[in-house]
Amino acid sequence: MKPGKVLSLTAASLCGWFSLCFAALALQQPVAPDQPIARKDPNSLTAHAELREKAKQGRIDIYFEGDSITRRWGATDYPKLLENWNQNFFGWNAANFGWGADTIRNILWRLHDGELDGVHPRVIVLLAGTNDIGYRMPPEGDGALVDRITKGIQAVLEVMRAKAPEATVILMGIFPRNDNMAALPAIKKINRDLEQLADGKTVRYLNINDRLADADGVLHEGMTDPDRLHLALKGYQVWADALKPIFRELLGPPAKEDHAPPPTGDPAARKRQPQ
Repeated sequence: MKPGKVLSLTAASLCGWFSLCFAALALQQPVAPDQPIARKDPNSLTAHAELREKAKQGRIDIYFEGDSITRRWGATDYPKLLENWNQNFFGWNAANFGWGADTIRNILWRLHDGELDGVHPRVIVLLAGTNDIGYRMPPEGDGALVDRITKGIQAVLEVMRAKAPEATVILMGIFPRNDNMAALPAIKKINRDLEQLADGKTVRYLNINDRLADADGVLHEGMTDPDRLHLALKGYQVWADALKPIFRELLGPPAKEDHAPPPTGDPAARKRQPQ
């Protein structure tokens, strides 16, 4: 083989190697916090389709959004929690659009893909971010995590303001999670940042962590399930007691009738029920 051909092949090989390296580096880059990401599992897609239909039904004056902590409160597969939901919110036309295991970017995708279109709620309650924290803190520290979650929540607020400009958004501080005690300092930092996203008018910040836990973030007895993450009935009542004065201020007292769409649940839970 001539020397020129050897050099040509070597250059081509190097170009291919560099291309593979750059591609690998690109795959390692974190997804932008304001980039919507769809869930791919069939159960989540079914739930999303049902929530899109739910958004077209009845009258929704209060729109709850979030992950499983939000979802369980008004879900058919948690009847005791659903009963508590009705006891607290009947007459205010409240509807629950939370979905389990969602990260902020999953919620962002659902909002972009129709779950808030045409709803026009007067109040939106948003609790999100604990699934972005997860069960382990990153080895490099919590700085990037705090920044990513704050920017993600900011993106969700922007979509909500665009799709429901007349709504007052109640932005919840992330609840303490005792299944990952190492996350408590990060949660405090995130919540301080979230408070700065609220203007006190169109977006109000509400932090109930001092009612759920002590000063060290240790949850009070009975506030959560044994998993030390999801709220128990007692914890949901604490949340309701904090929300209801705001609802009364913004909406007046609850009516004697309720026109919210029927509650939904986990599609997989329906399949598990005996026929």
